[in-house]
Amino acid sequence: MVDLAQPRRLATGGRIVRGHRVRFVFDGATFEGYKGDTLASALLANGVDVVGRSFKYGRPRGIVGHGAEEPNAIVQIGAGAAHTPNLRATQVELHDGLEARSNARRSAWDVRRVAGPLARLLPAGFYYKMLMAPEKLWLFWEKRLRHAAGLGAAPPSADADVYDACNHHCDVLVVGAGPAGLAAALAASRAGARVIVADEQPVPGGSLLDADAPVGDESGVDWAANVAAELACCPNVQCLTRTTVFGYYDHNFLTALEQRTDHLRTSAGDAPRHRLHRVRAKRVVLASGAIERPIVFAGNDLPGIMLASSVAAYVNRYAVAPGNRLVVFTTNDEAYRTALDWHRVGQPVVAVVDCRTHAGGVLADEARSAGIEIVAGHGIVAAHGRRRVESASIAPLRGDASTGRPRRLQCDLIAVSGGFSPTLHLISQMGAKPRWSPAAVAFLPEPGGGDLHVAGAVAGTRALGASLEQGAHAGAEAAGRAGFGNGSVEFALPTTDEVAARPQDALFIVPHSKRISRAPHQFVDLQLDVTAADILLSAREGYTSVEHAKRYTALGFGTDQGKLGNVNGVAILAGALHQDIAATGTTMFRPPYTPVAFGAIAGRHVGARFDPVRRTPMHAWHEQAGAVWEDVGRWRRPRYYPQAGEAMREAVDRECLAARSGVAMLDASTLGKIDIQGVDAAAFLDRIYATGFAKLGVGRCRYGLMLNDDGTIFDDGVTARIDDRRYLMHTTTGNAEAVMAWLELWRQTEWPELKVFLTSVTDHWATAAVVGPRSRDVLRKVCSDIDLSKQAFRFMDCRTGVVCGAPARVFRISFSGELSFEVNVPAQFGAAVWEGLMAAGQEFGITPYGTEAMHVLRAEKGFIIVGQDTDGSMTPSDMGMDWAVRRGKAFGFVGERSLSLADYQRDDRLQLVGLQTRQPDEVLPEGGQLVASADRPPPVAMLGHVTSSYYSAVLGRSIALAVVKGGRRRLGETVYCSLPDGDDVEARITSPIFVDPKGERQRV
Repeated sequence: MVDLAQPRRLATGGRIVRGHRVRFVFDGATFEGYKGDTLASALLANGVDVVGRSFKYGRPRGIVGHGAEEPNAIVQIGAGAAHTPNLRATQVELHDGLEARSNARRSAWDVRRVAGPLARLLPAGFYYKMLMAPEKLWLFWEKRLRHAAGLGAAPPSADADVYDACNHHCDVLVVGAGPAGLAAALAASRAGARVIVADEQPVPGGSLLDADAPVGDESGVDWAANVAAELACCPNVQCLTRTTVFGYYDHNFLTALEQRTDHLRTSAGDAPRHRLHRVRAKRVVLASGAIERPIVFAGNDLPGIMLASSVAAYVNRYAVAPGNRLVVFTTNDEAYRTALDWHRVGQPVVAVVDCRTHAGGVLADEARSAGIEIVAGHGIVAAHGRRRVESASIAPLRGDASTGRPRRLQCDLIAVSGGFSPTLHLISQMGAKPRWSPAAVAFLPEPGGGDLHVAGAVAGTRALGASLEQGAHAGAEAAGRAGFGNGSVEFALPTTDEVAARPQDALFIVPHSKRISRAPHQFVDLQLDVTAADILLSAREGYTSVEHAKRYTALGFGTDQGKLGNVNGVAILAGALHQDIAATGTTMFRPPYTPVAFGAIAGRHVGARFDPVRRTPMHAWHEQAGAVWEDVGRWRRPRYYPQAGEAMREAVDRECLAARSGVAMLDASTLGKIDIQGVDAAAFLDRIYATGFAKLGVGRCRYGLMLNDDGTIFDDGVTARIDDRRYLMHTTTGNAEAVMAWLELWRQTEWPELKVFLTSVTDHWATAAVVGPRSRDVLRKVCSDIDLSKQAFRFMDCRTGVVCGAPARVFRISFSGELSFEVNVPAQFGAAVWEGLMAAGQEFGITPYGTEAMHVLRAEKGFIIVGQDTDGSMTPSDMGMDWAVRRGKAFGFVGERSLSLADYQRDDRLQLVGLQTRQPDEVLPEGGQLVASADRPPPVAMLGHVTSSYYSAVLGRSIALAVVKGGRRRLGETVYCSLPDGDDVEARITSPIFVDPKGERQRV
């Protein structure tokens, strides 16, 4: 009985749940489907032909495929915060209440339809030639091109869904749960390996779900279900359905996106919508299958022209007949199965058009026996129709031309099969160039891919039995190389009932009676309206590299990444260049394989988790002391501690005077700390720092400059040698993570031979810097096992002992220029030790100070802060810090060669200097631009700018650090700082060191 609500739904068959009707909305109209449908199958069942319009010409477009290859049915799901753009209708599982709309406007009055008659004026690259100038006009066109692109709109409000991520380690990762993937997983799991199987479908089975092929004594669907059930019961196997592996990176690191709740009617509350799986695998079995390839001919974009395998999938899996009268156009035997499936459900097959001269073989004979006409040696020259295909013109094919008078076939559905393209996207992401196989008429993976094994259709194997055998051997071999089993298959594989297939033909474009540039549109990339004429134009204009032609024409630029069009495009380009496809090559693919939501990449790192507030162990004490907070990086640090009635300036002055004349204490726990260990730790530090570390003695510290490879200052800090093979590196607070990543980059990629290990321990240690002339007196009261005398504990020494009853490392280093001891204790003792030091210092008037006083103290000494006094272009010489660079190291150091660049030797480079204003109380604005004269007409040449500026209570005047062109030779000169209100402040260039130029105070 025909379902009147779904006119193209078959009365029987399919794997849908007919007892569970589902209502959904598409472009404002309400339809019905069944549980088990995709949005695409439900739309086809309801007779929806047009699902969007094309990018450039506004032509009607219908559903072409049934999976990730679909170029036309790009839809937006949901509304408001739940709105998601750029989903394929073929991959959207139908659920009750689903709301979807096409990305492109479907109005019959769509203004882009007028582009049809004007198509000759819109060739490839027209936007480069016509819309770029004048610039203001491009801004006008940009908005309209984006609107026309049909790629949807971003959600208007914040994403309300939850996403998460997890990490996995496994012995064997199997990508794809089709017949080859299931056989591979079965073999690897039975060998005892830890196996992860990932497949984008809701249930395992792959191509078996779309056909009725028997496997052994059962149907292919039942065989897949039984294997999946066995795998699900294995403790060493994890099966991930609705999971697309979208990225393949170095060292067998792969990323996969699992859709957790998209198929449900409502949100599952706090359950994640998507889960990002990060997998590190010893071996990878790629069983990702292949995608059927269309054939290029005139009018091949009309709704009703579909892939032959997709027509079979809609018939067998979803019980949908996408049309009434079918024409099959093929270069191979497999499309005959579609004709037979169509005939089996009682639908008329007009003809099978086979481009091969002789249409023989078992499947062809079976089709003839069913009364199906086979037209051999012919091709479809053109499809005709307006909103849907209505007929097809076929003609004999002779080499590169069609001959004879075309014959018109009346049909409303054309199933096309130009062969199969292995899904090589993941292999390409690793940089592996596929090779062209004339026998397979496809690009195949290169054999011997290291830790990668390929099986099934992705390896060019089309036969089911051969795919099962190849998958099982790949799984067993992968497990064996991972240390499980002997690498052989220890169980019998099921038999398959298959017939031998005849060789396929290599047909990519059907010649028209008119030359390509004058023929009706022959589409290569359906998503971006790239035609065969566009590719020929790119060749004529000199874009002969396949990568250049891709960028000129936009071939493969869409969200489908050329899954359908790239091979045909390469073949057409090869023909235009009069060379073979192997010499032309193919484009490469980048992650992701299919679009991935930004929310899935971010995971739970949003809101407070995206930028979490980090607090030191002494945070509660600071809060009780009335600290005014400052955010430094992700840390919450005390800026100053105001007492009753004090303004910021008064509080900072008091804190600075305490540090210079008595004793003060700073919470320095936020400094980055990296534990570096190994026999080559010294050599590693000597290479990474411009400063020399090879001869640093145990128990000593050294200030070091770290450079980028271009010779500019990246970070600085003090590193202490704890023992023969262990160092503790201190970094700036804001740069700790970047420095750790920088060190790992060099360790892993450039110097893997060095035996050195890095561990970030920033959060493991709490640091209290006791600063000032009385700091030694304070420390002596709480530390009896360290000799704190000047002779025993020198400047830049480090010692281990007990402070306030806690195990501690004490460093005699100074960022203030005063006598100073930095006390490091395990974080759990931080608060207690801080309070103990404060109690011990009461008799000496100990004063807590914050980051503002710290900045004043270091500026008085001319100490730089990387990122404030430097801007990414400064070298050590610019900062007057050549003393921190050790030339002539045996191995050199990062950035050393760049320091010899001629540009770095110019005497007019920006150099660090000090500034003192003419009026002592006038504080220069940080960032203020410096000029040579107060009386000047515009434009005015800038000499430099102010980097740091403060009032110094010790000096009783303002001070500033600045970078000035040729600054060191300008000492004593006058410059002017321009203020926003137009006034100028006069200042004199001085040395950047304002207090204790010889450094005597920190060495007492």
